[in-house]
Amino acid sequence: MERPSLLSIQTLVSEIKKKIFSDHINFGAFVTPSAYDTAWLAMIPDHENKNGPMFGSCLDWIVENQKEGGFWGETNEEGLPTIDALTSTLACLLALLTWNAGHPNIQRELAFIHSKAEILLKINSENLPRWFILTFPAMIEFVGLDLIYPHGLSEIVDAIFKKRQQILQTEELVNKSQYYPPLISYLETLPSSTYHNHLIEKHLSSDGSLFQSPSATARAFMITGNVKCLKYLQSLLQTFPNGVPTKYPVDEEMIKLCMVDQVQRLGVAEHFNQEIEKIMAEVYRNQTDYKSGIPTEANIIPAKLFKDALAFRLLRMQGHYVNPGSLCWFLHEADVLVYMEENYEQFISAMYSVYRATDLLFPGENELEEARTFATKILQKSKTRNSDHNILISKGLHNVIKYELNFEWIARMDHLYHRMWIEENKTSPLWTGKASYYRLSCLDHKNLMELAVENFEFRRSIYAQELAELKRWSKQWGLSEMGFGREKTTLIYFATATGTCLPYNSTTRLEIAKAGIIVVVADDFYDMEGSLAELEVLTNAVKRWDGKGLEGHGKTIFDALDNFVNDIAAKCHPQQGINILPKLQNIWRETFMSWMVEKSWSQTGYIPSMDEYLQIGTTSVGAHAIVLSPTICQVETQNLVEYDQNITKLVMSIARLANDTQSYQKEEADGKVNLVLLHLKENRNMSIEDSITYVREILEVKRKEFLRHVFMDDMSESYKSIHLFCMRAFEMFYTSENLFDRENAFLDAISKAIYLPIHQMKPLLASNPSEKKKTKEISKIPLGFIQYT
Repeated sequence: MERPSLLSIQTLVSEIKKKIFSDHINFGAFVTPSAYDTAWLAMIPDHENKNGPMFGSCLDWIVENQKEGGFWGETNEEGLPTIDALTSTLACLLALLTWNAGHPNIQRELAFIHSKAEILLKINSENLPRWFILTFPAMIEFVGLDLIYPHGLSEIVDAIFKKRQQILQTEELVNKSQYYPPLISYLETLPSSTYHNHLIEKHLSSDGSLFQSPSATARAFMITGNVKCLKYLQSLLQTFPNGVPTKYPVDEEMIKLCMVDQVQRLGVAEHFNQEIEKIMAEVYRNQTDYKSGIPTEANIIPAKLFKDALAFRLLRMQGHYVNPGSLCWFLHEADVLVYMEENYEQFISAMYSVYRATDLLFPGENELEEARTFATKILQKSKTRNSDHNILISKGLHNVIKYELNFEWIARMDHLYHRMWIEENKTSPLWTGKASYYRLSCLDHKNLMELAVENFEFRRSIYAQELAELKRWSKQWGLSEMGFGREKTTLIYFATATGTCLPYNSTTRLEIAKAGIIVVVADDFYDMEGSLAELEVLTNAVKRWDGKGLEGHGKTIFDALDNFVNDIAAKCHPQQGINILPKLQNIWRETFMSWMVEKSWSQTGYIPSMDEYLQIGTTSVGAHAIVLSPTICQVETQNLVEYDQNITKLVMSIARLANDTQSYQKEEADGKVNLVLLHLKENRNMSIEDSITYVREILEVKRKEFLRHVFMDDMSESYKSIHLFCMRAFEMFYTSENLFDRENAFLDAISKAIYLPIHQMKPLLASNPSEKKKTKEISKIPLGFIQYT
């Protein structure tokens, strides 16, 4: 694959801004057509010429949009028809028969129905949704039983007819349920004996629609001739002159939110910062007028919940405070929760949106905790379903849900997530209409997907170059030739590059990675290689910041550190006369001194108190040295309070606590102290599981405090991003038993992030010698690195 250029990326960005983010865009045009609803509009006769359709463009759309297999409607990721295609195809057949049009189309769709209907019904017979049970038999009756089933109904079809009859006999035309549409909203499927004109007109909305359904409103107009219905349909055709959606009017704010979410998940949001800020500012202004709570209209709970959760997440990501009540309203209605659990497939997209929203939990937000627990329970059910034949959960969505549940956002690498989303995002269902998904075409816009791939590949090529440069640096200063400890360069750079998407030309990635390498090498020297005398000499040299008298590994470490620190200081606004060298040196002094204290504890067998341990341990983890080295210029120029500021102190605490919940067994065997072990020692009546829980509870509070500061405090984007990256990287390494549970999982992740083109899913052990060399280099990484510090 030819390497994408920055110019080609900029060209695509310009085109997308015109086609998707322009102020003059008709957002309704982004909603994909529903063949089922379009067919019903095509059946309306012209009031002057009863032998022709009133909306001929709808009939033309049907003729022109039949799929190769002879059907209309939904397909899965492989392009094969789903059960949704049956009702859409029958509706289109009825429209063509009504006007004696499209004879070749009719022959192809009859062949499809006769050959595929029974197969699709058998596959899904135990999980047929209510809308299908109402719609499918009605379409067969309209078209004609003899045409579809010349030899009589099969047992499966007969059972569907009986279920439909049971619904018609037991449900009222206009029920009080808020969970699914009343029967009258399926007017086009109902026998004429079940309704009268007055009842239809009584339930028309102010816009002339019947529950905002184009198909039901088309049927209502054919029955009543109501002018309000006609005006609604004419308005619909002005926005959608050919194929119409399954619901109208469209929610433009929902579409805008989905667009923002899509560009973020594809990893291209950096190109649309101004557009995103404008959209989210508008959404935030509308929040005061946006009513929360159980909706009064029937069957809009999934859509409203999806939107509320999406707005909540995106607004918080943008730095706006949003009250949890705007999302958690559904928790206060016990009957709603019961219905959602019993009919969970209708709420998968909504619960997926709720789950993602609750990634951003702040302290004290118990309602959001409850919402996350409930959403997790619903999503876990979806994991057990057969994704190949699931009516409401596409294979792509099924895979994404599994990914989200297995890899928590807090410990996820953004760059790899973007790759996963590009590869899995084949379809974009939000919720279902009567016979099709409510889809947004802007989510899989050709130019947008092309930009996502080119942007990923451009970054991947930069990362490969930077890793090569970092390896040269590590070798130049002798850090990769120490002969002890853990492999540093590749894995640390992997976390640095993939953790957050800094600008293309950022030197920050290399500075973070170099700091990380120095921390790991030096920490290993103090832990496992250096004698007490050697370590005292090195510690004193760092205190003086003078390497005279050093030799061996101590000299190598100090020289690399000195060069690194001086290089950063030289880049830091020299024209402003800012001298950050002493403060940067102090950060590293404290880190080396904390390692020396821990070494002395280990040598003498001293057992510190928990408070004493944390005072040293939050420094010895090295998080502040890594995160402040590349940001110290920002600290100075923005008058921030160095690393005693909350955000940095919290990163230090989170890194230490996350480490201690994972490494207590190893550290106990090595004779080292650990917060889990210290708590157990001070509370002898408790078990080791109790102590782990104690530390994890503290960790969870710190995480929430950190997220509140990151997203709510006023700070530069790069300063925030680097702190967030550092925290997530530590989480990723310390929870790696869950994230990377296969022996070669880290190797696979590094390959996908740096070496493997996005559409090339073959292993690197291929015919290309250079690729073999890369794989050989990666395979040298000891997975023991994940027990970092």
